Amino acid sequence: MKPPFNPWPLGIVLAFAVFIAGTATLVVLACSRRSELVRADYYEQEILHQQQIDRLERTQRSAPDARVTYDRARARLEVSLPASQALRGPQGQIHLYRPSAANLDRHIPLDLDASGQQTLDATGLEPGLWRVRVSWSVDQEDFQLDQRLVVEPKS
Repeated sequence: MKPPFNPWPLGIVLAFAVFIAGTATLVVLACSRRSELVRADYYEQEILHQQQIDRLERTQRSAPDARVTYDRARARLEVSLPASQALRGPQGQIHLYRPSAANLDRHIPLDLDASGQQTLDATGLEPGLWRVRVSWSVDQEDFQLDQRLVVEPKS
């Protein structure tokens, strides 16, 4: 008499075969993908990043009262830099950056009055999060102010 068919040995062999095939597939996929973690010009990018950090720290030391405020009632942005720097004729720009929509970004030249203030019309700004970056140079020193602000919907 013939013993009944036992599926366990075949199931164990098939499970190992599926495991080995799956592992081999994952290895082939992982090896065929580019996985560079740094850019080809990573050294230059690191220098630029360090320069940005230096500008931000210089601003905190030399111009701690620099700020950007949003006046919702009048729909305007007010950029304030120290009057001592404003009198020395700073050159720079204001970058309004919208993280969720790059087509809404704006670059505005820095044009301060004698008291170190500049007012911008904000009626065209879409409601939501904006990042404002004010970059300027005074006496061959670069400064940068980064600030977040939320433009609220018109009521």
